[in-house]
Amino acid sequence: MSRFILSAFADEINDQLKTQMDVLESHDIKFIEMRGVNGKLLVHHTLEEVQEIKRQMDERGFKLSAIGSPIGKINITDDFRPHLQLFKHTLEIAEIMECKYIRMFSFFMPKGEDPSVYREEVINRWRSFIQVAEGKNVVLLHENESGIYGDTPERCFDLLETLNCEYVKGIFDFANFVQCNAKNYPEAFMLLKDYIAYIHVKDAVYSDHHVVPAGKGDGNVSEILQELYKTGYDGFLSLEPHLWNYSDFSLLTPDSPGYDLPVGEEKRFAVAVRAIKNIINKIQ
Repeated sequence: MSRFILSAFADEINDQLKTQMDVLESHDIKFIEMRGVNGKLLVHHTLEEVQEIKRQMDERGFKLSAIGSPIGKINITDDFRPHLQLFKHTLEIAEIMECKYIRMFSFFMPKGEDPSVYREEVINRWRSFIQVAEGKNVVLLHENESGIYGDTPERCFDLLETLNCEYVKGIFDFANFVQCNAKNYPEAFMLLKDYIAYIHVKDAVYSDHHVVPAGKGDGNVSEILQELYKTGYDGFLSLEPHLWNYSDFSLLTPDSPGYDLPVGEEKRFAVAVRAIKNIINKIQ
């Protein structure tokens, strides 16, 4: 049976955990993909601070869908050793937060250079992640991000197939592929569907790559979610709105959470939620 569970990058609403939870609760969302909270990235918090975050979330009935880590979001030419230490700290955070998924990347490529030159180094670094994570009951999620080795569907596939690890899976981010001028459907989706374990919900347009609410761009959001639903996808749709300058609030109706809010990030987030719920309601 298929099931879509909504989550969100709540730091796009507000920096503070309490406000994040207040707003998500108004939209009936009880999961957070935690990237930033209380003034800094989650992975930069001490373990004691993480325990307090967990306590506050438990009190409100919130859980993490994933740790929105920056692991792998450094230059491939940067020193890897301190980054591997940060990854080890992230694994400790995942254990405290009882979180299965860690969002990760495959390193920024030097501009103008052929990514294939750095393929072996990317693979070796990811194998180091895999070795450290063995037995930790986590899944390392590779996100397709512009400018990294795995920014195109083909290189995402190459990475995931080569690593061939049961606890390394893929995130499908609609907007990021559009911003790399890749064709999401059917090409990218059909190539990667066997590895997809998590979805980032944002959309974009090919013309100038700006981000729009789900279904308003060229990301084939509806078509891909329909395919996932038909094939039994049971997992997270994590809202990453990126609507900082968005000013069209026509999706909101008087009965929508956020309708009466002044223009700001909470109202823009409400637009993002309404957009994905409209799509889901047509599918389920």
